[in-house]
Amino acid sequence: MGAMLEFLKGRGPATANNRRDQSHRKAAVTFAARLTFDDVSRRYDHTTALDHVSLEVEPGEILCLLGPSGCGKTTLLRIAAGVERPSSGRVLLDDQEVAGPGCFVPPEKRGVGLMFQDFALFPHLTLLDNVAYGLRSLTRAEAKAEALAALERVGLARYARDYPHILSGGEQQRVALARAIAPRPSVLLMDEPFSGLDSRLRESMREETLAILHETRATSIVVTHDAEEAMRMGDRVALMNAGRIVQTGKALDLYRAPKDILTARTFSDLNEMQASIDKGEAVTPLGCFPANGLVDGSAAIVSVRQRGVLLVAAGEGVPGRVLDARFLGDVALVELAVQGLDAPLLARVRESEVPPQGAEIGVKVDSAAVLVFPADNGGTPAS
Repeated sequence: MGAMLEFLKGRGPATANNRRDQSHRKAAVTFAARLTFDDVSRRYDHTTALDHVSLEVEPGEILCLLGPSGCGKTTLLRIAAGVERPSSGRVLLDDQEVAGPGCFVPPEKRGVGLMFQDFALFPHLTLLDNVAYGLRSLTRAEAKAEALAALERVGLARYARDYPHILSGGEQQRVALARAIAPRPSVLLMDEPFSGLDSRLRESMREETLAILHETRATSIVVTHDAEEAMRMGDRVALMNAGRIVQTGKALDLYRAPKDILTARTFSDLNEMQASIDKGEAVTPLGCFPANGLVDGSAAIVSVRQRGVLLVAAGEGVPGRVLDARFLGDVALVELAVQGLDAPLLARVRESEVPPQGAEIGVKVDSAAVLVFPADNGGTPAS
């Protein structure tokens, strides 16, 4: 297939009339497609990478595919691009089957762009030629015009005749993005595009990339293992684990109403404690919390978000003592010994509100920061 797989349907060259004389031009608008995974599985000998995945991405939507390493995110992207075939199930673009039993449309005919984690720039080609590489349906002059327009959009047109080795990591990421959008794909797939950048550069590149995705209006899937990145970039988030889709929805919905403890852990820093259910409530040393749907006498796990742990004056709430505090910038992570708990309780508070080490305090819990799950970690939170 070659190292570069931004495959497309060419939509005509840029012209003098539709280009702007500026370092950052607007990205060309494309025709977004609906991307559908219908009961897709992928097996390698005795290993199952994808297990009956069904997912639909609407035209023009940015979906963040979130999950730990090895959960199947990249495999799903490669199947969408046509780099791999599904073992079973179907892939559809605008309701037209492109992969399935007896059907397989090759990558170059799908109108799908794929941006790799390592950018995959050709070191022996200039930036202009790197970006023009996938524009095979155009004449050489037309391809160079489109490639230059894409480099202008990412602010790198002045380096068009240079080679990738002179660029920083962030600049190489921009070139890879320019190369992915130049063909105007109907679907754009991005595999952890910011993982190789330092934290400050990663933040700025997220915002710039997000602006470009909105301008192109291509249907986009961004793979990430960073929950904050998924929440900031995605119109929706699909959480994966062990080859399956765990939960899909807007980031706020997944945060407020996680279906299981895995989802809760993904979107929040939690304190977890064992509890028993009595009269419809989970009984813990920090108090009793509603556990609708769980049977009295059953075991449960109570999860308390660290930001929901409130430090109050001694004599109020549950007695506690400050063991340690770690400065994290605008907030501090405070480690507490709390009466009735075997393990320390963690609280995130404003740096200016951290009590001294060894101080005797009271601890309360914001009930809105509590989720109750069955002890087997399955099912829906009873809250």
